[in-house]
Amino acid sequence: MSIKAYKYRISMHKATAEQLQWVLDRARELYNAALSERKDAYTYAGKSISVYEQKRDLVEIKQIRPEYKIIASHVLQDVLFRLNKAFDRFFERVKSGEKPGYPRFQGRNRYNSFTYPDGAGWKLDERTGPPEKKGLVRVNLKLSKIGNVKVHLHREMAGTIKTLTIKREGEHWYAIFTCEIGKSEPLPTNYEDVGIDLGVTHFAALSSGEFIDHPRYFRKGEKKLAKAQQALARKKRGSHRRKKAGKLVAKCHRKIANQRRDFQHKASRKLVNRYQIIVFEDLQVKNLTKAPAPKQDEGTGHYLPNGASAKAGLNKSILDAGWSTFTEMVSVKAAWAGRTVVFVNPFMTSQRCSGCGAVVKKDLSERWHSCSCGTELDRDTNSAKLILNLGYQQLSVGTRPTRATA
Repeated sequence: MSIKAYKYRISMHKATAEQLQWVLDRARELYNAALSERKDAYTYAGKSISVYEQKRDLVEIKQIRPEYKIIASHVLQDVLFRLNKAFDRFFERVKSGEKPGYPRFQGRNRYNSFTYPDGAGWKLDERTGPPEKKGLVRVNLKLSKIGNVKVHLHREMAGTIKTLTIKREGEHWYAIFTCEIGKSEPLPTNYEDVGIDLGVTHFAALSSGEFIDHPRYFRKGEKKLAKAQQALARKKRGSHRRKKAGKLVAKCHRKIANQRRDFQHKASRKLVNRYQIIVFEDLQVKNLTKAPAPKQDEGTGHYLPNGASAKAGLNKSILDAGWSTFTEMVSVKAAWAGRTVVFVNPFMTSQRCSGCGAVVKKDLSERWHSCSCGTELDRDTNSAKLILNLGYQQLSVGTRPTRATA
């Protein structure tokens, strides 16, 4: 069985939105209180408290805080299990030698969802009436002790609904249904493969000689975002105007993120539908976007130019592209469609010739690949062809091809 999540925008009356926010605030308070209890118990008594002990305490909490009686018990229990998962991940990182990242207290802007872990406490009505424009259908979702909201079904759900999560993103609210789906049906086998070189001049160069243009959504919205941030900086802290300006900044960020996500979903779907084997470089974006080390004159102690300004512009373009999210989307869609995604070592893929394998040194300003063997083509297309060849070599020796599954 496979799990798939469907995310839909919801709309409601102002009073219902305020009630959703009230429930979210109570859930956040419970999370922080449970975290504080665990932390204090270990600090002062050397004792670890389990999630089941805290779960039993909910009865007493409801006596002290009667407002928690309004919230469904299984929603409150899910908050405690959510904290327990945070501790489980913390201990896993400790064991593996990673930076631990102890669970932190959640502020209003960090804790943005609560979950119904089963089918109790909510009901999704059957669809009534004809579809609205662009195939959009609105269905009534009843949340017990909260109210009714309208779910904007822009696509059909498949499988059995297991959980429902209500999430706030800025001023918008979403319903996320997690469904259990049977075995997926793969797409018909295609005998066309592709190597992909991700870049900033073009978003992607394909080994077939085609290019996917870089939409540069952040660059296009940068001026508007900067203006909104400047307006926010001028407002007095704690004022109503500052809160309003903050919402405008969040709106700008949300639009850029939504545009980028929409582009990535559409581009990844086209690739998965067309190609059987898709090969990427295994890029470490975190390392690629590191700031250059400072340079200091040994005699005077003054700092020298180190190319930080140019590197900052390159880093902005890399992060604007969203390579990691894109490759993750392709991997997940490919797993559902029965396609294969391979990640190869990016070492020297921009300097070797795809025709003969010889090293042809080029700086970033040289956009054309020319080799003594007669290979003449765009340098990014050359890299994509080389990436595809490396993918074939990796598959031939039985290396595990995919980095992510559905």
